Amino acid sequence: MAALWITHVSVTHEDEYAKYAKLAGPAIAKHGGTFIARGARHVQLEGKDRPRNVVIRFESVEAAVACYESPEYQEALSFAKDSSERELVVVEITE
Repeated sequence: MAALWITHVSVTHEDEYAKYAKLAGPAIAKHGGTFIARGARHVQLEGKDRPRNVVIRFESVEAAVACYESPEYQEALSFAKDSSERELVVVEITE
Protein backbone atom coordinates (compact mmCIF):
# COMPACT_ATOMS: atom_id res chain seq x y z
CA MET A 1 0.00 0.00 0.00
CA ALA A 2 1.32 3.48 -0.91
CA ALA A 3 2.68 5.83 1.74
CA LEU A 4 3.37 9.51 2.23
CA TRP A 5 6.60 10.89 3.66
CA ILE A 6 5.67 14.17 5.34
CA THR A 7 8.34 16.59 6.54
CA HIS A 8 7.89 19.91 8.35
CA VAL A 9 11.02 22.06 8.29
CA SER A 10 12.41 25.31 9.66
CA VAL A 11 15.71 26.06 7.94
CA THR A 12 18.26 27.68 10.25
CA HIS A 13 21.29 27.79 7.90
CA GLU A 14 20.35 28.26 4.23
CA ASP A 15 23.76 27.45 2.71
CA GLU A 16 24.12 24.13 4.51
CA TYR A 17 20.50 23.19 3.90
CA ALA A 18 21.00 23.81 0.18
CA LYS A 19 23.60 21.02 0.23
CA TYR A 20 20.97 18.73 1.75
CA ALA A 21 18.41 19.66 -0.92
CA LYS A 22 20.88 19.08 -3.74
CA LEU A 23 21.58 15.51 -2.56
CA ALA A 24 18.16 14.57 -1.15
CA GLY A 25 16.18 14.96 -4.38
CA PRO A 26 18.20 12.41 -6.37
CA ALA A 27 18.33 10.01 -3.40
CA ILE A 28 14.55 10.15 -3.04
CA ALA A 29 14.00 9.71 -6.79
CA LYS A 30 16.38 6.71 -6.82
CA HIS A 31 14.10 5.03 -4.28
CA GLY A 32 10.89 5.72 -6.21
CA GLY A 33 9.76 8.80 -4.29
CA THR A 34 7.59 11.34 -6.10
CA PHE A 35 7.26 14.87 -4.75
CA ILE A 36 3.63 15.94 -4.28
CA ALA A 37 4.24 19.21 -2.40
CA ARG A 38 7.49 21.02 -1.72
CA GLY A 39 7.59 24.38 0.05
CA ALA A 40 4.16 25.32 -1.27
CA ARG A 41 1.60 27.58 0.37
CA HIS A 42 0.14 26.14 3.55
CA VAL A 43 -2.12 27.04 6.47
CA GLN A 44 -1.04 25.90 9.94
CA LEU A 45 -4.16 25.01 11.93
CA GLU A 46 -2.57 23.25 14.91
CA GLY A 47 0.88 22.60 16.34
CA LYS A 48 4.22 24.23 15.62
CA ASP A 49 4.35 26.10 12.34
CA ARG A 50 7.25 25.21 10.10
CA PRO A 51 7.59 27.37 6.99
CA ARG A 52 8.63 24.51 4.69
CA ASN A 53 6.47 21.42 4.26
CA VAL A 54 7.26 18.53 1.94
CA VAL A 55 5.07 15.58 0.93
CA ILE A 56 6.52 12.67 -1.05
CA ARG A 57 4.67 9.58 -2.25
CA PHE A 58 6.32 6.14 -2.10
CA GLU A 59 4.99 2.75 -3.13
CA SER A 60 4.95 1.58 0.51
CA VAL A 61 5.98 2.44 4.06
CA GLU A 62 8.88 0.03 3.63
CA ALA A 63 10.10 1.83 0.49
CA ALA A 64 9.99 5.19 2.28
CA VAL A 65 11.92 3.82 5.27
CA ALA A 66 14.46 2.14 2.96
CA CYS A 67 15.01 5.49 1.25
CA TYR A 68 15.49 7.23 4.60
CA GLU A 69 17.98 4.58 5.73
CA SER A 70 19.89 4.51 2.42
CA PRO A 71 23.50 5.72 2.29
CA GLU A 72 22.53 8.36 -0.30
CA TYR A 73 19.82 9.90 1.84
CA GLN A 74 21.88 9.66 5.03
CA GLU A 75 24.65 11.61 3.30
CA ALA A 76 22.12 14.32 2.39
CA LEU A 77 20.65 14.25 5.89
CA SER A 78 24.06 14.96 7.41
CA PHE A 79 23.72 18.51 6.00
CA ALA A 80 20.14 18.97 7.25
CA LYS A 81 20.72 17.93 10.85
CA ASP A 82 22.66 21.06 11.85
CA SER A 83 20.97 23.43 9.42
CA SER A 84 17.30 22.85 10.22
CA GLU A 85 14.70 21.82 12.75
CA ARG A 86 12.42 19.15 11.31
CA GLU A 87 9.87 16.48 11.90
CA LEU A 88 9.41 13.59 9.49
CA VAL A 89 6.68 10.97 9.50
CA VAL A 90 5.74 8.23 7.04
CA VAL A 91 2.03 7.49 6.82
CA GLU A 92 0.42 4.63 4.94
CA ILE A 93 -2.35 5.71 2.56
CA THR A 94 -5.62 3.93 3.23
CA GLU A 95 -7.45 4.09 -0.08
